[in-house]
Amino acid sequence: MKMIVGLGNIGKKYENTRHNVGFSVVEELANRYSVKFDQEKFEALIATTFVNGEKVLLVKPTTFMNDSGRAVGPLMNYFNIALEDIIIVHDDMDMEMGRIRLRQKGSAGGHNGIKSIIAHVHGQDFKRIKVGIDHPQQMTVVNWVLSRFSGDERPVMQTAFDHACDALEYWLAGNTFMNTMNRYN
Repeated sequence: MKMIVGLGNIGKKYENTRHNVGFSVVEELANRYSVKFDQEKFEALIATTFVNGEKVLLVKPTTFMNDSGRAVGPLMNYFNIALEDIIIVHDDMDMEMGRIRLRQKGSAGGHNGIKSIIAHVHGQDFKRIKVGIDHPQQMTVVNWVLSRFSGDERPVMQTAFDHACDALEYWLAGNTFMNTMNRYN
């Protein structure tokens, strides 16, 4: 079983904000597989599909971003999912807008959602797809991550979401994550 978790903040107020790019990616992937987030369990919305005979959970935590681990840890334990079968999709301010970067594991890098997940799963050996949102130039970090993309930025970000979904589908098709990183980084 695999679990792909998109990080974001739940609610209309936060829809389509920079901080919610993880939600955008898993929603796009759910559209590709024609599944809906119709199950709620352990503070998360879940869409379920099967790829190559393997069950895949697409997850949007309903906690705030900084408490994402409260959903991820219990889901991992309940479904008995190995850490190496989890991918977390999240925003990254230290990357150029629209770039994606896949990583095998690593530290939180200052991302509070990732810090929470590391604390709740007791390790950092889970895969990540980081989606670049740039660093704010003339506003606070909080205002930046909670702002929406401009008209010029939207197509750039849609390309990033598509690219991230392509990478996820490639991995789900049975390719190693190392091969997926080599192809999509």
